[in-house]
Amino acid sequence: HHHTTPNMGEQITNHGYNPNLNNPEDDDDNNNNHHNSHNNHNNHLPKKPKLSFITEPEIHNEFAHHQSNVARINNGSFGSCPASIISSQKQWQLKFLQQPDDFFFNKLPTQIIKSRTLIKDLINADDVSEVSLVDNATTAAAIVLQHVGWAFAEGRFDKGDAVVMLHCAFQAVKKSIEAYVTRAGGSVIVVRLPFPVCSNEEIVNEFRLGLAKGKLNGKKVRLAIIDHITSMPSVIIPVKELVTICREEGVGQVFVDAAHAVGSVPVDVKEIGADFYVSNLHKWFFCPPSVAVLYCRKSSLSSDLHHPVVSHEYGKGLAIESAWIGTRDYSAQLLVPEVIDFVNRFEGGIRGIMERNHDKVIEMGRMLAKAWGTSLGSPPEMCPSMAMVGLPSSLGVLSDDDAINLRNHLRERFEVEVPIHYQPLKDAEVGPRDESSGFITGLCLAPSCLYEDANV
Repeated sequence: HHHTTPNMGEQITNHGYNPNLNNPEDDDDNNNNHHNSHNNHNNHLPKKPKLSFITEPEIHNEFAHHQSNVARINNGSFGSCPASIISSQKQWQLKFLQQPDDFFFNKLPTQIIKSRTLIKDLINADDVSEVSLVDNATTAAAIVLQHVGWAFAEGRFDKGDAVVMLHCAFQAVKKSIEAYVTRAGGSVIVVRLPFPVCSNEEIVNEFRLGLAKGKLNGKKVRLAIIDHITSMPSVIIPVKELVTICREEGVGQVFVDAAHAVGSVPVDVKEIGADFYVSNLHKWFFCPPSVAVLYCRKSSLSSDLHHPVVSHEYGKGLAIESAWIGTRDYSAQLLVPEVIDFVNRFEGGIRGIMERNHDKVIEMGRMLAKAWGTSLGSPPEMCPSMAMVGLPSSLGVLSDDDAINLRNHLRERFEVEVPIHYQPLKDAEVGPRDESSGFITGLCLAPSCLYEDANV
């Protein structure tokens, strides 16, 4: 145990950092130096020569470590880290092993703050103190739900007050609600996500019904948990509208589980307006697993948020607590500068990658649906870098077990890794049909990723 720990919360001043993450042509040569471009917003300055962007062979090399005979159609679970980032990670790991004490006292604190500062700009947070780096969205859920659980346990919330969530919330979040909230006396209201879905209005209407149910008998809705992009089935949720409704209806706090968001859809936490917002950085933003950003809007309650793993920094604020939770490998949290350099090798930076992924996945989804005589599970504007594509009814996906068995069969027999979803009919006679008039109860989750053109 160390008797003196560095202050992980001191903000370094780095006025030279280029906040315009999406304009690689404004960066220095090869995007390897992002410290000398603080004047790039002065339009009267001459434009620098346009950079040459990453080539197809270079993309292939970045993902050559992927198993070449496997069609990876499941980027969403674990992401895909490029070789150049893996190489940088090894260098950070070696720095720790070479001189752990110097790394702990000097290198780790400043590098974590550098990563947090870059992410603050990326998600448009007000202040770096609102940005914590944690392992994953599950850790963030534990932080928020522990906070709510203590409020029930200490009598600040009444027994039976509610937490509202979508029925398709990530399983780890559901279990965390059970562990922290239900056990402490809170109730849970589950909002059904209409699916297949045709419009945001369908989701908004169901959400309003859920909030009304939570407020029956004079009870209060203490927390709403809203997905930005649902995991399975995958749909972009109208999160800004739902947060606004929560404010109008007196919901205590709003936690947006945006595990798939950064690198997949534009994120502006101030515009969204939630109290808590988490996104993994290893799914669609090319960081190695595992690292996530947890944004906590400044409030009088901020000091009551704590990392569930308590270490020396307890009580110094969540961002500082999260920056040291004991001896472990912190390298994934240190690579945000390198990842930003990587995405800026692509035309349009991360926004360009997102737009091309979206366009490609809609093209691919429509092609598959046409070939199979089926349909997409949601309109294109509700698809991120993933689309739900109906499977032919002849495949007989009539249960969750059928979906798992089909996925295993595709992996073992055809070396295709793709998530399969079973969608029960709303009632026995109504539901989408394929061209053979069978009900579409199975769908596959098709993503679009950088490495597809090069490797698949």
